[in-house]
Amino acid sequence: MTVVLYPGSFDPIHNGHVEIVETASRLFDRVVVAAMRNPQKGEPLFSLADRQELIEESLNHLSNVEVTMFSSLVVDLAREIGAHVIVKGLRAVSDFESELQMAQMNRSISGVDTLFIPSASGNSFLASRLIREIARFGGDVSNMVPAPVAERLAEVLPG
Repeated sequence: MTVVLYPGSFDPIHNGHVEIVETASRLFDRVVVAAMRNPQKGEPLFSLADRQELIEESLNHLSNVEVTMFSSLVVDLAREIGAHVIVKGLRAVSDFESELQMAQMNRSISGVDTLFIPSASGNSFLASRLIREIARFGGDVSNMVPAPVAERLAEVLPG
C-alpha cells in the first residue's frame, strides 16, 4: 500500500487544495492530509481543531483520505505514518522555488521524496491568505472554497 502525506496550514482549505487531494487519492492507496500551525504565516483564522473538522467535511467524499494535525517536522510525521512520499501542490513558478528547496531539505534529512502536483484547473490563483482577506471585507468566496468552509467563514467573518 502506497501512503502519501499532504501537509499544509489549510487556513482555510480551498478548492485548489481539494483538487490536489483528489488527484493524489486517484494515484495512491492512502492520502494523509496534515494541518499544521505555520508560525511564518502569522495568527491563524481557524484553530487546528477547526481546520481538521473543515478538512474532514470538505474531503468526506474520498474514502482513502484521512486527516490529522501535527506540530513537528513534516519528515517526522511522514515516518510516523509510513508515508512513502510527501505531496505538494504547485500553482505557479514562484511556488516551485520555495517548494523545491524544502523538498531537497526533506530528502536530505530523511530520504523521503516529494512529488509536486500542479494545479490543472482554474484553481491555480487560489491562496488561503487571499481568501481570508476577501472574506474579511465581505467578499463572496463561495466559488473558491468547499461549502462547509464558506459557511464557517460567513460565521466568523460576517462581512
